[in-house]
Amino acid sequence: MAELKVSSELKDLTRIERIGAHSHIRGLGLDSSLEPRAVSEGMVGQTQARKAAGVIVQMVKEAKIAGRAVLLAGQPGTGKTAIAMGMAKSIGLETPFAMLAGSELYSLEMSKTEALMQAFRKAIGVRIKEETEVIEGEVVEIQIDRPAVAGGVSKSGKLTLKTTEMETVYDLGGKMIEGLGKEKVQSGDVVVIDKASGKISKLGRSFSRSRDYDAMGPQTKFVQCPDGELQKRKEVVHCVTLHEIDVINSRTQGFLALFTGDTGEIRAEVREQIDTKVAEWREEGKAEIIPGVLFIDEVHMLDIECFSFLNRALENDMAPILVVATNRGITTIRGTNYKSPHGIPIDFLDRLLIISTQPYTEDDIRKILDIRCQEEDVDISEDAKVLLTKIGVDTSLRYAINLITSASLACQKRKGKIVEMEDVSRVYGLFWDVKRSTQYLIEYQSQYMFNEATTAEEDEADMMV
Repeated sequence: MAELKVSSELKDLTRIERIGAHSHIRGLGLDSSLEPRAVSEGMVGQTQARKAAGVIVQMVKEAKIAGRAVLLAGQPGTGKTAIAMGMAKSIGLETPFAMLAGSELYSLEMSKTEALMQAFRKAIGVRIKEETEVIEGEVVEIQIDRPAVAGGVSKSGKLTLKTTEMETVYDLGGKMIEGLGKEKVQSGDVVVIDKASGKISKLGRSFSRSRDYDAMGPQTKFVQCPDGELQKRKEVVHCVTLHEIDVINSRTQGFLALFTGDTGEIRAEVREQIDTKVAEWREEGKAEIIPGVLFIDEVHMLDIECFSFLNRALENDMAPILVVATNRGITTIRGTNYKSPHGIPIDFLDRLLIISTQPYTEDDIRKILDIRCQEEDVDISEDAKVLLTKIGVDTSLRYAINLITSASLACQKRKGKIVEMEDVSRVYGLFWDVKRSTQYLIEYQSQYMFNEATTAEEDEADMMV
């Protein structure tokens, strides 16, 4: 493998935004001095945890931390995953952020250590610099000659480009015409054409066309007409992860495997050769490593083999920052008969910086419900918010959030425009929380099949209710 393949083909994908459990999170909600704001970027409360996470993020941005591990520990529903999502948003687009649930390792068609290794390499970025020849100019005119008969000669045409100093006409083939149509290029646009691949990128509209109101939209970006020669050499920067390089070089159709997800197990020899080549690029100044963040949720689901692997992997020169989260107390380490805090071995626990999350106060729950109502576009009355807050305090925040959309549907059914207390009360009666469901099981357990509850367990359930 003398020459590594790094695909420079970039595809514009249309993102479909859906309302999820953490879609309202925009960052950690910190100011410039890393002090947490009361309500900001979708984050509420957890001031100490957010501040600690902000310090970690700052160290990641300054590349002062790598091969370290952070544990987010707290009760269920205290915002651990929200803080991890906030960290991902705060770090920026160029820094890789990979997510993995501990339970996923047991459902993948590969060994657990291979799945962890792939996750690690997804969280390590490589910024590769290379010089390429491009044609950059403002489009003066596009002429496309279409065949008169269907199935005849393929389309051809001419493209006129100019800079402040020169103007040139280029002949167009079918691929270039297709690229211009895909980018919706028209006269007055400033474009860049990669001579090697033929890829066309639209930079924006020329300032000279700023008065063409019929060709403008709210997102129109105006740029200066390029100066100098049309053909020039530019330094292009590609940001890829080590895992992407692994997959592309491990098989003939490696680039397609990135999209299908069918990467399979990657041989250790391939990784060694890639690491050697990347090290050479670093020495020559052609590339630099960007340590990213790997977030493992439900870390208590990992077994002793996985923890041993993580211990070794964190000592590697190119290790990312590992952030793990758990809601367990003192419990058994999976794969052993020993108990440990959070179900994590003591030797691995000793490596972790631990960030603790606290239960939300009633005021915090009210503010979070306000944010979720805005995110889900639900108009709700003040009385209904008070009732939802009370339900959140008595049951759980997650249950109260789940009632928002249900109450909105109940409101629509009665042809109302604002969710009222009666809508919240109705869905509260329709959908039970854990406490009421447990109470029902205790009362009617004799009517269920295979009931194995002991008297002590019944007493414990009674205390919970």
